[in-house]
Amino acid sequence: MGLISNSAPPGGYMNLSIFEQAQSQAVIELFKQVFSDSEGKDEGETIGALVSEMIETTDAKDLIGFVVSDDDHLTGAIFFSRFSLESDTGAFILSPVAVSTDQQGKGIGQKLIRFGLNHLRENGVELALTYGDPGYYSKVGFQAISEETIKAPQKLSHPHGWLAQSLTGDTIPPISGETRCVEALNKPVYW
Repeated sequence: MGLISNSAPPGGYMNLSIFEQAQSQAVIELFKQVFSDSEGKDEGETIGALVSEMIETTDAKDLIGFVVSDDDHLTGAIFFSRFSLESDTGAFILSPVAVSTDQQGKGIGQKLIRFGLNHLRENGVELALTYGDPGYYSKVGFQAISEETIKAPQKLSHPHGWLAQSLTGDTIPPISGETRCVEALNKPVYW
């Protein structure tokens, strides 16, 4: 595992790093467990399958993951995948996110997301999107947008969860046209 950053949360060290292929099985199991604990076994299997498919089928230039570990024990993981717009705006979508059930509520997910967003910003990505709980994601800079601003690639079951943030500091302008996410994420069940 390539160590990128250390910070000391209460009770120990947190190692934030870029996801590596050798971590695939551990990361898939983490997502299965976290989503099984919170949403039930079926949801755990669904999200585990999503992560597995993303890792296996998405071109390396279109997928970047980040992990957090505590004394070599994986405690969290996130993935950003390319989000294609009809404009030339470089964009990625954050999905999914998992933090070990016993580590939730300690700010680990927020630190991991900020770490990932900073990496994207440093690599010239201009826009980050996600689809989830506005209350949670607003803590890391995401704001609600409408599909008039940026169209989602699938029909949204919870339009209030469509969120974005500029990584350049600019206001997010309306971007017309169709959008595309990576194939693994392009299924109505995730939207």
